[in-house]
Amino acid sequence: MVENKKLALVVQSGTIDKLYCAFILASTAVSMDWEAHLYFTFWGLHSLIKGAMDKATLPRDYKNLEEEMKKNLEKMNYPTPYQMLKRLKQSNLFHIYACTPTMQMFGTKKETLIPEVDKMVGAATFLSIAADSDVTLFI
Repeated sequence: MVENKKLALVVQSGTIDKLYCAFILASTAVSMDWEAHLYFTFWGLHSLIKGAMDKATLPRDYKNLEEEMKKNLEKMNYPTPYQMLKRLKQSNLFHIYACTPTMQMFGTKKETLIPEVDKMVGAATFLSIAADSDVTLFI
């Protein structure tokens, strides 16, 4: 049996530009029949809290471009980051991990996270996934 190639992404920011970047890369990987493993830590973890992804904005340095970006994405009929995440989950090749040390640091409870989170793991567990991946990136 041939194993799928694997993409491992560390998502440390929950801004809309970083979320789109992570989900576009994951979508591309899944479309190529690769597994995509995303580890959400620090500010990226906050985007996994129910309702937070829909409120994601651009960083302050690019805030002046946010309205134009959102209008253009709407014109393109582009899905929101959360819509992309939900579509990716349907592939069975897309996996989401929440960083347990970050959860502890910020007092984040499992019940506050979106239901699409597969596992809550520490860095050592995710590093073993990343070590077995063909491509590993930090976003």
